[in-house]
Amino acid sequence: MKHDQLIALDAIVATGTFRGAADRLHKSQSAISHSIRQLEAELELDLFSRDAYRPVLTPAGEVFYREASRVLRQMQGLRTTAAQLRAREEPELTLAVSATLDLDPLLPALAETGRRHPVTHLRLRMEMMGGPIARLMEGQADIALASLEGVPLNDVEAEPVAEVTIRPVASPGLGLPTGSRALAASEMQSHVQVVAAGTGGATHDQSRDLLPGGLKWTVSDLAAKKKVILAGLGWGGLPDHMTEAERRSGALLPLNVEGFPPRRTMIFKMRRRDRAVGVVADELWNRLGQPSPPAADTGPERPRR
Repeated sequence: MKHDQLIALDAIVATGTFRGAADRLHKSQSAISHSIRQLEAELELDLFSRDAYRPVLTPAGEVFYREASRVLRQMQGLRTTAAQLRAREEPELTLAVSATLDLDPLLPALAETGRRHPVTHLRLRMEMMGGPIARLMEGQADIALASLEGVPLNDVEAEPVAEVTIRPVASPGLGLPTGSRALAASEMQSHVQVVAAGTGGATHDQSRDLLPGGLKWTVSDLAAKKKVILAGLGWGGLPDHMTEAERRSGALLPLNVEGFPPRRTMIFKMRRRDRAVGVVADELWNRLGQPSPPAADTGPERPRR
């Protein structure tokens, strides 16, 4: 039994086909098929039923695959450990972050990482829609902070770190009816919906929370989107942390639009399973999502003279 045979098995299950596994591993389909045939011969087991169009694990294959997955994770962990033992500080570390996330809770982790590793160049990329996961899978980011939408879960390690609420808002100058009643989609179609362009490619452009048949403007980022909405030129969803002061002052009004309730999204920290984790990246990973340490207690304030 060889490591590359287990990798081929995992790739077939993950992609659903021998062709998909070959493309994923950059090998020929015949090489993948030969590797699995050798493994089955050695085990004296049929791992896949080939009666259907797509390969399906046999009952014995399912049990073997579960154990093989555990072994592969352990071997990846050993590789990561070895890489950390021989590694020095990375010259550069890139963090791709969803632009909807409030950066304030992340700053202590970044500050401490920068203080402990001043030689490492920290690069922070704010991305829209599927941008963070696209940068991670392209190898342009070491860690991504984003929702799990469109994420290849077999290929990444993910842990929750924060929750974001996106709420539709508009300026009073837009002239929308006020009150608690829900606004029908037909009432909103004559008002421009402002959306932000994705940075993950055409497949990651905004597709949900779009008013069907309505007018639409597209801007480059959330800061521009907020300015356009504040100017009374349209309406759209913005993260609560970006609009808190304006909603309190009345400069922006939360909207009750049919089919567009406030959307709560969990944000995860993510890193690729197939890449060795550097020393600085691992430290930052462990800090992300952790509560900030309490401020030092300096005792009661002395009265001024």
